[in-house]
Amino acid sequence: MSITAVVKKNTYFDSVSLMSISTRANQLPGVQQAFVAMGTEMNKGVLGSLGLLTADLEAAGTGDLMIVVDAEEGADNEELLKEVEELLVQKAPASSGEGAVTYRTIDSAATGNPDSNLAIIAVNGAYAGREARKALENGLHVMVFSDNVPVEEEIALKQLAHSKGLFMMGPDCGTAIINNVALCFGNKVRPGNVGIVAASGTGSQEVSVRVHALGGGVSQLIGTGGRDLSEQVGGIMMVDGIRALAADPATDVIVLVSKPPAPSVEKKVLAEVTAAGKPVVVWFIDGSEEAVTAAGGHFAAGSLQAARKAVELAGGAPSAAEDFDAEAAADAVVARLADGQKYVRGLFCGGTLCDETMYAVRDAGLDVWSNIQKKADFRLPAGAPSRGHTFLDFGDDDFTNGRPHPMIDPALRIGRIVEEAKDPEVAAIVMDFVLGFGSHEDPVGTTLPAIQEAQRIAEEAGRHLEVIAYVLGTDLDTPSVVAQTDALRAAGVTVTLSSTETGQFAREIAKKAQA
Repeated sequence: MSITAVVKKNTYFDSVSLMSISTRANQLPGVQQAFVAMGTEMNKGVLGSLGLLTADLEAAGTGDLMIVVDAEEGADNEELLKEVEELLVQKAPASSGEGAVTYRTIDSAATGNPDSNLAIIAVNGAYAGREARKALENGLHVMVFSDNVPVEEEIALKQLAHSKGLFMMGPDCGTAIINNVALCFGNKVRPGNVGIVAASGTGSQEVSVRVHALGGGVSQLIGTGGRDLSEQVGGIMMVDGIRALAADPATDVIVLVSKPPAPSVEKKVLAEVTAAGKPVVVWFIDGSEEAVTAAGGHFAAGSLQAARKAVELAGGAPSAAEDFDAEAAADAVVARLADGQKYVRGLFCGGTLCDETMYAVRDAGLDVWSNIQKKADFRLPAGAPSRGHTFLDFGDDDFTNGRPHPMIDPALRIGRIVEEAKDPEVAAIVMDFVLGFGSHEDPVGTTLPAIQEAQRIAEEAGRHLEVIAYVLGTDLDTPSVVAQTDALRAAGVTVTLSSTETGQFAREIAKKAQA
């Protein structure tokens, strides 16, 4: 290990830029690992856990930029550091051509662009609340991509936005589609009359792409941030989003997506379902059908069912799709397994996609371990070895502290694929690939070498390893869902066609392999 570390005083980059820079830095020839981040206590804690924290890095302030390069043997550290620093000064081509103006503050941007009505905040969480407040005070709707914003600040901002008739999406809001424009992470879907309000980023993406695949379209996709339906926040943005779509003449059907809300908040949200005056499909993961039906809503047990019901209620005729026989497909897999192969391992970029498959396996009466398990006895810390049926969300904060999100840089998951293949008890590895704006430009292509290595390890040990992949995307995305699925199938990977189908297949393999 050969490590070089520098601190650039009073040098600030927003979190979105740093995720992109870190991804490119880790792809430089000769780099074993690169770390480019602001000098927050959280980031210094990550460096400490990796054994990379020097005295200079420890002294860095929150407004200082830390650069750490762990070079491969024989590489020139100083030259690699120069290459990483060069990434900091490279500028993307201006999207508006000559005459484009860069603003240093929200106040000046709002003054210089009086027709603008939305601000996206992607700065360190310590400053995100301050900038969001400035945007709201300038009459702008706000989407806060940043995480690690104190919940008290979130509540105050959402109350302010509500009083002004503005949206306050977030914090930790990664997905929205407003007036047919995808913001942050999102997919290219056709416009239509289905509106979505979601406290889940990849959950809302999954519903939107399934609506598209079934022949429907999306009017608006409003993100709320993952804490919105907690007891503390009280569903402020979810309620405002439902009311906005209920009043929107372009929206005929509303879909709600979330993990189960706090009981008092669920009651409040379902009261809005009753009052909406439009059909409302409710997909609260692991939620109560009885409560939704009593409120006059349309309960969905999974993402595909939510999308199908929405398209039907919107007056469409969902495109016919061949029914997937999960039992028969699982029988064919189990017949190829060696003695002792009985566990399914899920390695996911999307938290809701991980949830949907994990709960499908759990509902078969099987024990499941995960870093996002509600039950403490079955919760695995990030980096811990797998146990039994394990499902990991690599996009969870425990994995992304100091690292880019796996939808941008899948390096951490890539290493885990090979490790899981070495376990003789593993029958199948399940994973997702999320396409669209903001995501890696070729997530399948960069992961295929690890998949092929995993297959080789199992084959040399006399085992069949079933690799299952779901690609979340549309025919309009770049790369397209067809190009990515074709590449997977060519490598011998079984491709499922929805998150729901992925869960069904994983459940049947787990049941039959353990029988």
